[in-house]
Formats: sequence, C-alpha cells, structure tokens
Amino acid sequence: MAYQDDIKKVATLLLPWDKLSGCNVLVTGATGLIGGCLVDVLMAHENKDYNVYASGRNEERAKNRFLRYVNDKTFHFFKYDVMQPLVCDVDFQYIIHAASGACPAEFGKHPVEVMKGNINGVDNLMSYGIQHGMKRLLYISSGEVYGEGDGRVFTEEYSGYVDCASPRSCYPSSKRAAETLCISYGVEYNVDVVIARPCHVYGPEFTESDNRVYAQFIRNVLQGEDVVMKSTGEQFRSWCYVVDCVSGLLHVLLKGENGEVYNIADEDSNITIRQLAELIAGLVGRKVIMKCPDDFEKKGYNMVSKSVFSTKKLEALGWNVEGCMRDKMLKTITKVNL
Repeated sequence: MAYQDDIKKVATLLLPWDKLSGCNVLVTGATGLIGGCLVDVLMAHENKDYNVYASGRNEERAKNRFLRYVNDKTFHFFKYDVMQPLVCDVDFQYIIHAASGACPAEFGKHPVEVMKGNINGVDNLMSYGIQHGMKRLLYISSGEVYGEGDGRVFTEEYSGYVDCASPRSCYPSSKRAAETLCISYGVEYNVDVVIARPCHVYGPEFTESDNRVYAQFIRNVLQGEDVVMKSTGEQFRSWCYVVDCVSGLLHVLLKGENGEVYNIADEDSNITIRQLAELIAGLVGRKVIMKCPDDFEKKGYNMVSKSVFSTKKLEALGWNVEGCMRDKMLKTITKVNL
C-alpha cells in the first residue's frame, strides 16, 4: 500500500467527522511534514462538507505541495507567519496549530525566533479564535517537553529535566510554555483546547531544510551514498509514521477531552538512532559510516538518552497502529524518490 493509499485509509476512519460539517478548518504549518499530511487527509475525506484553510510561510512550496487541490473550492491557502497577529475575515471553527520551527539547525541559529514562534503563535491564534467563534484548538506540541527522564516510559503526567540555561532548550522550553498558555486560555477564557505530543515523526514531503536525522539519512541513500552518522546513535526513541501520527491527531481533534494532553507514538517503533540508520541503509543496500560533527551541528543535537512514550490514553479514544516500521520507511523513501 502506497503513501496515498494510507492517506485514503485514514480519511475513511469511523470518526465523528460530522463535527466538522459546515465548518472552516485552519491548519497552520501546512507546508511542513505533519501539517501537509493533515491537509491531505482532510481533503481526502469522501463526504467532506467543510472548508480546509492551509497556511504557511513558503508560498512557492505550498503551490507545489497542494497542486492537486487547485480546482477544489473547499481548499484555500494563504501565506501566514504565526509570529504575527492573524489578520483575516474568516471565522475558523477549528484550528489545528502545527506551525513550529522544529529543525535542529534553527535551534543553533535562531533560538530567540524559535521560542517566540512557539509562544506567540499560540497567543495569536487563541486571540483570533476567541473573537471569531472558535469551537476547538488542537495544539501540536512535542515529545521533547519531557526532557531527560529517569528511564521510565513517558506518560502524559510525567515531566523530566530540561536545562533552561542551554540555548538548545529554546525548543522544549517554549513548547512547555506554549502548552501551559493553551491550558491557561482554556481556564481563563473558557476555550476548548486539546494538546498532542507526537514523538519523532518520519514520512515523505519533509522540507528541503529539514535536517532531522531521518531526513538526512534518506537524502544520503537517495544520493547513492552510505548513511552518515555523526554520533554513536545510542539514544533510544519512539518513532511514528506521519500518516499514523495524523490519524492520532484526528482522534484527538474529534474525540479528545477538553483540556487533555495525548501522546502519539508507535510502540512497535522504539529503536536507537543507530538502528534507524541501519534500517534505512539496509533498505537500499548501503552501509552506515561515522563522521565527526562540527561544533555548530552539535548545538542542535537532542541528547536525551531515552524518549519512549505510552499511548494508552490515545488508544482509549479508539486509535491504533498497523504495519511495521520497515515497510513504512520503505514507502517514505519510495515516495521521496518519485
């Protein structure tokens, strides 16, 4: 089953899609990996009677990414940077906030902008939503909020250590603050808000500037090179295929309880960075080689030793994952190579 077939399968899930009937749904960060896949699934729903508004900063990328929807009257794209107040004449009943500077290179180059983007983005969207009849906001946070743990599997109530004095903490610290801001808006202004914490997500349609490890490894093999590792790769991570992640997000959006947080991860895809490199290399007959990272590359590294998530809370909403990571990674490589 190809990537597009996976999209169609999620679009036919037995979810309360009727909640979106007659609504305007805004997806920020729509040109990113998760946001773009969300738009694809929303547009693929056979009986959709709602409008999808996709926003992002890169208009040229959006034109290419969403070319198939150009003649669909239910699809709309507008250029928008969540750092700025939203100026618009549309009432969005549902806002899915997927915009965030998540590339490790940005953590070293622009930590101030990363922090402002995560916090101000929530503030700008909440402010707009409150004034324009918003029914619910889904905030897509990050599993990085857990920080360095004590070896246990992360449940939604757990909180580990984040070094607030490290510039690299611009991302997890601002994601933590943004979550608290969401909950604070909910309490003070009676806003319906749900929060999702995806683990490390992989899939096709990642951006040209994405320098997360899986994207770098895929670029290596598609260029006919061996996979280049710049660490020992001992960090143990939960991973999730982007279409499975979006399935989880839709469960949270349409079935999640107001004010609650939900982990998203594939519990059968818990592997080390080294194992990930070997998996990707093995799919195309390459090998894994080591190179020393430069000082700038080190600034963006997530050095958390173990980041493994419990998904029992999300599964209680009816969510489940099928298929193996090897097959999903092969789909990813095949789609990127088309």
